[in-house]
Amino acid sequence: MIEGHRMAVNAESKVGALATEHPLATRVFARHGIDFCCGGGRPLAAACEAKGVDVRRIVREIEREIAEREVDEVRWDEQPIDALIDHILAEYHSPLREELPRIEAMMRKVHRVHGDKDQARFDELLETVIAIKDDMEQHLPKEEEVLFPMIKAGRGGMAAAPMEVMESEHDAVGELLARTRALTSDYVPPAAACNTWRALWVALEDLERATHEHIHLENNILHPRARRQ
Repeated sequence: MIEGHRMAVNAESKVGALATEHPLATRVFARHGIDFCCGGGRPLAAACEAKGVDVRRIVREIEREIAEREVDEVRWDEQPIDALIDHILAEYHSPLREELPRIEAMMRKVHRVHGDKDQARFDELLETVIAIKDDMEQHLPKEEEVLFPMIKAGRGGMAAAPMEVMESEHDAVGELLARTRALTSDYVPPAAACNTWRALWVALEDLERATHEHIHLENNILHPRARRQ
């Protein structure tokens, strides 16, 4: 059970309150199809029973999602270059394959249900989110299939052109994320926003944070080290 300044995670916790207090719990809810929007007033145990899943399993998954963000900082400029690449793949590439479709699904739902509240803004936000997803889904395989294998093989000094392309694409996604922040008013939802809307804003902010970390590791640590190979 996770306690402290935030609410505990247990069978009696309300699903909507968990989504608000522990935003990473929405990943678990989405994974198991648990409704944290319209069904947000139900206890977690009741929501799990309706889906035929063990509430203890869901509590453990939520705790794990939260705990995985509570890790000590590592000096990646001092670690072996292969370990740095493996860290990027595990910490950023792999989660994106789950997170990007989840964000798109929430974005489409919020656009459909609430778009008429500010149609032009929601239209542009949907377009921007889809562009981020499409760009990243095309970008990741280039690193995984071309650049990273070259660096692991000790041929980073011959990979100047691929690294320049990757850095240009990093700049492009950075601009899209900046536009997302502007369109969401710095990720501050209106008071009347539903749980899905709030979870979307949190997910977009978390995506921005993680992507900034991701790009930093590549542009400022991995690529300079690889160029010296």
